[in-house]
Amino acid sequence: MNSCYGLTGGIGSGKSTVAKLFEALGVRIVDTDDISHRLTAANGLAIPAIRQAFGDTCISADGALDRPQMRTLVFSDLEAKQRLQAILHPLILEQAKSDALSPTSAPYTLVVVPLLFESGRYRDWLRGVIVVDCPEARQISRTLHRGALDESTVRSIMAQQMDRTGRLRLADEIILNDSSLEHLQGQVSALHKRLSAS
Repeated sequence: MNSCYGLTGGIGSGKSTVAKLFEALGVRIVDTDDISHRLTAANGLAIPAIRQAFGDTCISADGALDRPQMRTLVFSDLEAKQRLQAILHPLILEQAKSDALSPTSAPYTLVVVPLLFESGRYRDWLRGVIVVDCPEARQISRTLHRGALDESTVRSIMAQQMDRTGRLRLADEIILNDSSLEHLQGQVSALHKRLSAS
């Protein structure tokens, strides 16, 4: 049977880097951010419902979701955020589950979900959850280094996520991403051996 594990962590914790390291070891990765982007691309499955709920103001000229426009809206309007989540989250879950539970020759599947604990929709069908952890100051500096968001936006996103203590309390496995890439690779490799054998 195909074993599925969750991979989560706060913004800037290094989930994508860790996922790539697992993928290089032959693990199948199902990334809910990738699924969300597909659903909201031009002609994506979520676009008709988004257009109906928000009108054309949040749809770009090519027919995809206008992400900067929508980000501005949902940060200032809780009801708008809830409406968007009500459209996207069931579609993302359905696709993630379908992808993750389909046959694979990989030793196991990692489902990358930024708000895994917050959503309450994944834990019951995953065998365990891996949390990528680092100090909050490092989360902020890493995210700012990417250049897409300013510090107040980063702090606002972090405030909406479960805090570090809560994530660590719920984790089945923890990967500490506060040092070198080599140190990170060592942790991933050791955990991969354990998960492959279980």
